[in-house]
Amino acid sequence: MSGNPGNILARVRGRSLTLLGCAVLFGCQTTATGPQLDAADPTPPKRMITQGPAKVVVEDLYKCPVKVKNHRVSAVGQITATDGTVITVPAVTALQKGLGPKSNDLYNECTQVLPKNSAEVSTTNVPVVEIDPDGEVITGFIVGDNYWEMYVNGKLVSVDNTPYTPFNSGIVKFKVKRPYTIAILGVDWDEHLGLGMELFPISGPKQNPWYPGDGGLILKLSDGTVTDSSWKAQSFYIAPLNSPDEVVERGQLHDTTPLRRVHPFAVKPDCREKCYAVHYPIPANWQSPRFNDAFWPRAYEYTDTDIGVTNLPAYTRYPELFEGARWIWSLNLVFDNLVIMRKTVR
Repeated sequence: MSGNPGNILARVRGRSLTLLGCAVLFGCQTTATGPQLDAADPTPPKRMITQGPAKVVVEDLYKCPVKVKNHRVSAVGQITATDGTVITVPAVTALQKGLGPKSNDLYNECTQVLPKNSAEVSTTNVPVVEIDPDGEVITGFIVGDNYWEMYVNGKLVSVDNTPYTPFNSGIVKFKVKRPYTIAILGVDWDEHLGLGMELFPISGPKQNPWYPGDGGLILKLSDGTVTDSSWKAQSFYIAPLNSPDEVVERGQLHDTTPLRRVHPFAVKPDCREKCYAVHYPIPANWQSPRFNDAFWPRAYEYTDTDIGVTNLPAYTRYPELFEGARWIWSLNLVFDNLVIMRKTVR
């Protein structure tokens, strides 16, 4: 094919785009062993701003069937942004839509699946979600603070069955060929819906009813894939904020570095019911292997101490199952409440 721009454009208009034309015009990526990516968009999406609490539209997505110490209501709200957009908080989820499959428990107080150690864990009865009939069966272990839903090549393979607390962990199993793309929606759930805050679960004088929580996700798969900074991670709901100006777009990075990124160093806003939140529209095809995340920021790695999971049995009982994996999230563990993480495994 000629390198003449006119010839390239003619073929684009005629829907016969070659590899060279795609690269020259759009910077998209195509390989002989993977899907052609959609054109990457370097333009930062328009922010949406809300202030104050959301209206509760779902009282509770999950009721724990047994009494546990740390069960929190997983409510869902809606709030209208200054531009008129109605936003669901903390997120629109597959769980609320009734989609599945639901996650299989590694550890869950509500279902009383409580293996004492890795040796007691069995994956034999975990169903395999088939993506490619001639693919490899891959088993994985996942923990999210608080909710996750996981897609492989655009197919939903696991929906966290316990969206808020008690903290649980799950087992995933799917059959796929390389290369394949993992896309995970992670949600740090609100109790003060629309404000990005929760009740700090400590009794006595240290209790804080207006506490900005934090997120985090860790995953390890049997083919050696782990969560680390090679993933992409983008934030879509940032709160609580004294002012929306505390979020600065640097390309597609939503920078809140001056607020500091982890507890106990993160700023504790005093705005309470008057706090702001900054939201960004979620791409319709974010689960797809064709989605081009080239301009998304990389994921950031966090320690067990950063996440606050040093005494979390859903995770700490099974160190062998998560060996080599890192906790990841977007730039700000505390203020970023809705994050999409992606990785193409080759």
